Amino acid sequence: MEPHGRGERGGVATARRPDGEPAGGARTSSPHPASAGAGTRRLAGLDGLRALAVVAVLVFHLDPRWLPGGFLGVDVFFVVSGFLITTLLVRERRDTGRIDLRAFWGRRARRLLPPLLLVVPSAVLLARLAEGDLLVGVGRQVLGALTFTSNWLEIGAGSDYFASTSPVLLANLWSLAVEEQFYLLWPLALLLLLRFVDRPAHRVAVVAALAAASALAMAWRFDPEYPTRVYYGTDTHAMGLMVGAALALALASPGRAGTATAGWHRSRRAVGAVALAVLLGSFVVADERSALTFRGGILLVSLATAALVLVVVERPGRLRALLEVPAARWVGARSYGIYLWHWPVVLVVGRDLPVAPGGAEYVLTRCWAVLVTLAAADLSYRFVETPVRRLGVRGAFAALTRRLRAVGTRRARVAWAVVATVAVAVPVVLLTAPDRTSTEESLVALEAALSRQAASPEPTPAATAGPRTLPSARATTATVPGAAGWAMPTGAEIDGFGDSMLVGASDAMEYWFDGIRLDARSNRRWSQAPTLVENRGPGLRRAVVLAFGTNFGTDEKAIAATLDAIGPRRMVVIVTVHGRYARAEADNRRLRSAVAGRDNVQVADWDAALAGTRGMLQSDDIHPSIRGAHLYSSTVRQAFATLSERHTGRKVTLPAVRIP
Repeated sequence: MEPHGRGERGGVATARRPDGEPAGGARTSSPHPASAGAGTRRLAGLDGLRALAVVAVLVFHLDPRWLPGGFLGVDVFFVVSGFLITTLLVRERRDTGRIDLRAFWGRRARRLLPPLLLVVPSAVLLARLAEGDLLVGVGRQVLGALTFTSNWLEIGAGSDYFASTSPVLLANLWSLAVEEQFYLLWPLALLLLLRFVDRPAHRVAVVAALAAASALAMAWRFDPEYPTRVYYGTDTHAMGLMVGAALALALASPGRAGTATAGWHRSRRAVGAVALAVLLGSFVVADERSALTFRGGILLVSLATAALVLVVVERPGRLRALLEVPAARWVGARSYGIYLWHWPVVLVVGRDLPVAPGGAEYVLTRCWAVLVTLAAADLSYRFVETPVRRLGVRGAFAALTRRLRAVGTRRARVAWAVVATVAVAVPVVLLTAPDRTSTEESLVALEAALSRQAASPEPTPAATAGPRTLPSARATTATVPGAAGWAMPTGAEIDGFGDSMLVGASDAMEYWFDGIRLDARSNRRWSQAPTLVENRGPGLRRAVVLAFGTNFGTDEKAIAATLDAIGPRRMVVIVTVHGRYARAEADNRRLRSAVAGRDNVQVADWDAALAGTRGMLQSDDIHPSIRGAHLYSSTVRQAFATLSERHTGRKVTLPAVRIP
């Protein structure tokens, strides 16, 4: 098996420049951060795999609910990268008797840095123009991008890849950091392996053991409340790289990973079909909060990818032909640029066109983000990546200078003025970036107000154990026999318990329900709800609002315990969660399942109320804006009205509320 370069036939090697880079535009097919190495020839089919991976990640970041397991596309990149880099290093040592580490690392820098140095300042400036909240922590992110330590810096900062209320502008660079750390350390480890382990099978076993150790570390350290640690960690997420490396060593051995046997030739199509089904199925059904994903799921995806790599590079076939279609090769060739650009573009477009999920307009905003991403990646590929690959950094810069001279002095001056402006503007933006988002500032202020309110004496007597003890309840329901306690409650008859969502809506809730008593704090979870309710004792009012689940998901046992503590004779409204994270829909399904059969409970569908709206959310796309808080309160009020109508059989006429 010999990889082929562009324009090659029959495995003829590409020509090389003195610095080791392939001449004439030949390149390797490699995963998203880098080409596989100097002077390598193209491996057919891997562009298509890389395209599949980057499309999965892109769809996941556009809206995780569209492809819940799309984040596993990164693991496809890892396997392909481990395979290609190891193949190149083993081949270099076989052909020359050594591995030129300096040349290898130099090629990595030339391949990685130019596009990265274009994306980072562009993203910073675009974020400043679109939404200042996107710049929170941007100094740390830029440092991580330029030093390839993003994953560890974000772990240290407590960033959450899967559900962050403070969007991380350069969050996607965590995987670039993992791969660059692999490029730095793996050649050294491979040299030791090749020198001290003689038998090819033993080498494969050692690397496979490293993959298993990483998978076991991920499984052991997995925390369902903070999966980002094991997802970002190089130690816990190196199994894909090691699986790819083990495959490369096996294919380079005399046994050629078993591909020379008759059994392999009979079964290779079935292996490819099963592996592709496993990969695509994982993209569809994987759950970022499920223990199964991190305790074997990611390893399974890595093994399926390795099987696909083996099938497509070993010999021609239908699967390779499918992965070699022009569209797949086009996307695969630009996958590094697509990966770099897509997440900042998605965030900036989301702030510029703030449409909540649901409806055609939302889909159009996502399509616009895709078009901008593809255009930026293509420009980067044509005018940055390709020139540097063909001419080297110095040659590409010299060619750019000549081109600027050719367009005329005035235009050249404009171009250099733009570069100078960017060079000045980016440090200024970094130095003036906010420490906290406006959402966080707002929540802190509202939470402080709620704390002061809770500390003040209750202005009116609270309700006692049952709704029949409430004079107001008797007065409002006396005309409806048998319906005591089910009339539309006033604000003074409602207790609210919740997390930061209820904090964010507190002003509007108090406006819509005058006299409501709210107990809300950021980062609360459903497991705390039973205790909060029980602590009220007989003072719990006859109507209750529950709003939990934004941070830590739906806990059906805790919901049942909370509703049991409240009892069947009080009116209860539970608010659905909303967020552009994959678990939102599943959480809401579990919430409805948990309250099924409880006649005193009504779900307020905040998530559905937001569909297709504009301006209802703050910059984090989760918490309500001022307008959104009134929509939130209106949704809760309607849920109480529905609950009252169900029990009293009488239509509830809701008076209009003037929005201030």
